[in-house]
Amino acid sequence: MRLNAFPLLIVCLALTACQDQAGLVQSTSRDEIRIVGSSTVFPYAKAVADQFAQTGRNPSPILESTGTGGGIQLFCSGIGASFPDIVNASRRMKASELKRCKEKGVEDVVEIQVGIDGVALAQSREGADLNVNLPQIYQAIAAQPYGKPNGTTLWSDVAAELPETRLYIYGPPKTSGTRESLTDLMMEPGCLQNPTMQALKESNEDRVDDICTDVRTDGVYVETGENDNLIIQKLISNPGSIGIFGYGYLEKNLDKVRGVKVNGVNPTYDTISSGEYPGARPLYIYVKKRHVDIINGLDEYIMEFLTAGTRTGYLSEEGMIAMPDPLRQVMIERLRTLPPLSIEALE
Repeated sequence: MRLNAFPLLIVCLALTACQDQAGLVQSTSRDEIRIVGSSTVFPYAKAVADQFAQTGRNPSPILESTGTGGGIQLFCSGIGASFPDIVNASRRMKASELKRCKEKGVEDVVEIQVGIDGVALAQSREGADLNVNLPQIYQAIAAQPYGKPNGTTLWSDVAAELPETRLYIYGPPKTSGTRESLTDLMMEPGCLQNPTMQALKESNEDRVDDICTDVRTDGVYVETGENDNLIIQKLISNPGSIGIFGYGYLEKNLDKVRGVKVNGVNPTYDTISSGEYPGARPLYIYVKKRHVDIINGLDEYIMEFLTAGTRTGYLSEEGMIAMPDPLRQVMIERLRTLPPLSIEALE
């Protein structure tokens, strides 16, 4: 290459970069905010969207309930108007998911906790009152409890003190953050209370992960998609069954269903907020930093989410549990500065 060609090459590269940035701005020109993700977070996000739209400054955000895993996949697919601005998540993003984001050009992802929820077990108010512990939940749901095929068909097969009612468990699918929270917060801890499993974990962690988290597929555990209202209907029609979903749905349907005690603790606002109930979990939203300056009102929507999530805010009426005020202030500052989430923080 001739030496005098280098300045021309530099100019061309600079113009290309400018055109790429301009293309991004143009392709990201969209009036409404687009949100995907968790069915658990969906009703809270919808309540915030409705309030946000009432100001008249912005159109109502478009929300889609896809499940946490499916939502993150859509969110991480790219930058621009064709891709979501926010993904709601009922569990934390995984390092592998953030890596996939970066591979698709979604470089600066900001993580903001918006509240607390609980993985609630519920039953019809007409059913036999259940009080189960974590090992019993694990033994009822696991495909291979302690490494052996699951042949239980009655609650009394799990433990003699439980009622002789048939096991029917309606719960979330693999794509759901609630499903992953169920395995992380209840199944795996219940499994690892067994000394043999705890010892095996030291030598064969992958095998123990399979034993502790694989859910049975013999018809006892029935996946109900991302529709928690369907679980409520199933519980009403089958009083001997139990359902698994976010606490917010339990709170809104206490006239039809009641919580199942876990370790003797009912899932309530106070027991989840204090951490006494073993199914407590944080709720998140993830936002693309590059979209904040381009999509009108995106930062205002997130601020509305944070301010509405206090103990006296309107999201409390929807069943969301408020996070401590100091943590809320950290999240408000994070919204102001938009620090990108690192892969190292998730590993």
